[in-house]
Amino acid sequence: MDKSNPVIRFLKLRPDADTDIPMPRYMTSLAAGMDICAAMENKTTLAPGAIRLVPTGFAMALPPGFEAQIRPRSGLAVKHGISIVNAPGTIDADYRGEVKIALINLGSSDYTVRRGERIAQMIIQKVYQARLEVADKLDETDRSSGGFGHTGK
Repeated sequence: MDKSNPVIRFLKLRPDADTDIPMPRYMTSLAAGMDICAAMENKTTLAPGAIRLVPTGFAMALPPGFEAQIRPRSGLAVKHGISIVNAPGTIDADYRGEVKIALINLGSSDYTVRRGERIAQMIIQKVYQARLEVADKLDETDRSSGGFGHTGK
């Protein structure tokens, strides 16, 4: 890691109860995302179509100008249809509450989420707050107001 990379401060919210829950971590040296584990007390079953907010047991402080994106884990998505309902979810730099993962079962069978299971991945991204300007007219483009499917043949 290079010193220009942002520093993310993590707080374990239930250190005595969650000694078995790893903090977010990169699983390989070139991984883009950190794996996040479920920190609920008991396993929970997601029926097809069900949505459940799963606690992670941590809060964090992102530096200004960064966000954390919460994304599905490809293995859970492909093998079981488990995804993130608002993928990618955004955690803003000023949020300090517990990170919770909104899982959805898009599969055709029940899926049981177990304590300590890797349920999502977190990507840290630079963000920009744009300067907003009201205009009387917008410049024309080849597409202009063409909607869905407009650019395809």
